[in-house]
Formats: sequence, structure tokens, C-alpha cells
Amino acid sequence: MTDCHSGLTAIVPAAGIGSRMGADCPKQYLTLAGKTILEHTLGCLLSHPAIARVIVALAPHDEWFEQLAVAADPRILRVEGGSERACSVLNALHVAEGKWVLVHDAARPCLTLGDLDALIASAMVCDGAILGSRVRDTMKRTDGAGNIVATVEREQLWHALTPQMFPTGTLKRALEEGLALGALITDEASAMERAGFTVKMVEGRADNIKVTRPEDLSLAELFLQQQSARQLVRPDSPAEGQP
Repeated sequence: MTDCHSGLTAIVPAAGIGSRMGADCPKQYLTLAGKTILEHTLGCLLSHPAIARVIVALAPHDEWFEQLAVAADPRILRVEGGSERACSVLNALHVAEGKWVLVHDAARPCLTLGDLDALIASAMVCDGAILGSRVRDTMKRTDGAGNIVATVEREQLWHALTPQMFPTGTLKRALEEGLALGALITDEASAMERAGFTVKMVEGRADNIKVTRPEDLSLAELFLQQQSARQLVRPDSPAEGQP
């Protein structure tokens, strides 16, 4: 990576409880391939040469993070999370340094360095960018009773993934304004779109899944095993996505 990319800050909102998992701990602390989901997520971010610091937003009474080995990494800064994702991200932005930040879901452990490279390169030349994957299935819209009312054209539809990368100050203002007005902010891109900025979609790997339901655990573990196998096959090659 070039010097102009150095010093990026990554924000990981990790204050959620993941109620749909039905587990006895927040989903980011469930184990995959010998590590917690959060450890896989933080490990990928910290291994990228452009990322100098990771800010993790934790629930006020989080009792699990301190038990992780990665918690001792000096590049990690902890802040208190909020009741909503946007609040957690905003708390992290208050202490973020540098011109650019990336926000990544705690429960997306399968991120690759190649996708990070592509996102950083695209975001640097516009108002910001996010990773996404193209919708492949036929899309349907239903009414409140679950009846299909329309088939939606999928040609330009995308699944919004993370990380999402934006200028630090601009994202901070967009989130503050949106929250003050009670706007629906589902991700950082939605706050930036609402503020009038153009956000670039960068096609990423579809296996960058978010662990949301119990069945996602085995799928994420499979993807992580496949990533490890690719690295073993090419032990002397550059990081994925690098020339």
C-alpha cells in the first residue's frame, strides 16, 4: 500500500446482543474455527497495512471482550457503544483520528484483504464507498400478510456489505444530523445518502456474510476454512488481491 493510505481507522460496532442467535452470549463471542467471531473480524482488519487503529464500541457491561487475547493489542481502542448501531459508530467517531474511517460489522468474520484493498482504492477518489454483492435471486415484494404483490427487477440491486469507508468528519456530521432528525439510519451509507453525498458501490466477495442466525455459523466456518486453504496453497504469494 502507498503512504497516502497509511493511518486509516477502522470502527467495529460490537454492542449488540444478537438475540436471533438464541445463544447465552452476544453472537460476536461465539466460536468459529477455534476463535470467536470478533477475533476473526479484528484479526483481518489489524492485518491490513493501511489500518493503524481499530476502535471497538462495546456494550457498557460487556464481560467477554477483556478475555480475548486480541484485547491487549495496543492498536485497539475501546469506547462505549450505544443503543443503536449509529450511536455506537458516532461514539467511536468522536475519538477517531485521521481523514478516513472504515466501519465494519463485528459479525462479518470472512472479510478478505483483497476486498479491503478494492474498497480503499475506490473510496479515496469519491465521497466514500461500500462493499456489496449483486443480488442473484428473483426478488419479491410482499404485503403485510406475506402475499406477493410484485416481482422486483434485480438488475441494479445489491446486498450492502461492510466495511463502508467515508471521510471521518463528513460521516460524523451526517450521522449527527440524521439522528437529530430521527431519520432511519440502517448503515453508514444511508446517512451519507440522506446528506446528499454520492456513495460508490464496490463489488466484493459474496462470502463476506454477516452471522445473524444459527445456520450462518457453519457457513461462515466453511468460508474461513476455504480462506485458510487458499493461503496454504500459495504460502509465498502476496496477500489476496495484491499483484
